Amino acid sequence: MTSTAIALDRVTHRYGTRPALVDLTLDIPEGEIFGLLGHNGAGKTTTVGILTTLLQASAGDAVVAGHDVRTAARDVRASLGYLPENVTFYNDLTTMENLVFFARLSGLRRPEARIGEVLEFVGFTGHDHERVGTFSKGMRQRVGLAQALLHRPAVLFLDEPTSGLDPEGVRALRELILRVNAEHGTTIFMNTHLLSEVTKTCTSIGILRSGRLVHHGTLADTVGAFPTEDALERAYFASATDAPA
Repeated sequence: MTSTAIALDRVTHRYGTRPALVDLTLDIPEGEIFGLLGHNGAGKTTTVGILTTLLQASAGDAVVAGHDVRTAARDVRASLGYLPENVTFYNDLTTMENLVFFARLSGLRRPEARIGEVLEFVGFTGHDHERVGTFSKGMRQRVGLAQALLHRPAVLFLDEPTSGLDPEGVRALRELILRVNAEHGTTIFMNTHLLSEVTKTCTSIGILRSGRLVHHGTLADTVGAFPTEDALERAYFASATDAPA
């Protein structure tokens, strides 16, 4: 029987009086690549913030890799990797220096060998001693993915991972996401507004509209219900309209 990797039970969050999430309930099995779709302001980043312990929900419960995000935040953080939309590194440090710093924060005492492994996995060997501040967005994303994988997380969160990348960078990152899932069994939670990336990458999807989950299903079932790409696109826009800016 497949275990649940991520569970949210009636999670609600407000910014002042404005609701960002309303009674969000969702179960994601281990090994899934789950895509959370929605327009800007729909609540995607808030959801990721709660699941990664960066935000505390106003109400409701959430569990990641068997750990409650409120009462076992340290265990949650030890179980997850996180690649934000804009990766933050020390620009004056090299790839290796940055990764050694973050690896030690993750508890890896002699991280150099592991860093070599993940840099090879993401196709970034040969850049170990170059300063991160000289890298393009796509190169920084590769370093960011390497950093997120250093401690072999059970769950990987990707927040708009292909934003700002050129088509070649988008394809390269997509292939890496699929490899992480296939070769390591990592559960992946991908927050995006790009329907095209979800249909090429994810095994299940959810759609948020104004903080409410209006659709959740396997990709196969969703595509089966809307057999053409145009029909799926129209269904997405119909369910996601009127999200706040």
